[in-house]
Amino acid sequence: MRVYILKSTKTGLYYCGQTADLQNRLHLHNSGRNKSTANGAPWELIWTSQTPNRSDSMKLEKQIKSRGIARFLNDNKLEN
Repeated sequence: MRVYILKSTKTGLYYCGQTADLQNRLHLHNSGRNKSTANGAPWELIWTSQTPNRSDSMKLEKQIKSRGIARFLNDNKLEN
């Protein structure tokens, strides 16, 4: 499983999610078939982390969203 962060090249907003198939998921986000990200397309992958299972992915995703995606990236010096 992977936890990932996307950044909209259109709006500058971030999106965090988790998936077993990152390439397919990125394609779905950019195709407009995901309601929560359709308005931000195109999206670029800016961060990803491998986790051993879905439970750990869900925990990490929740931590990132609770902290705030921009804050998480800044705390980890991953994005300006």
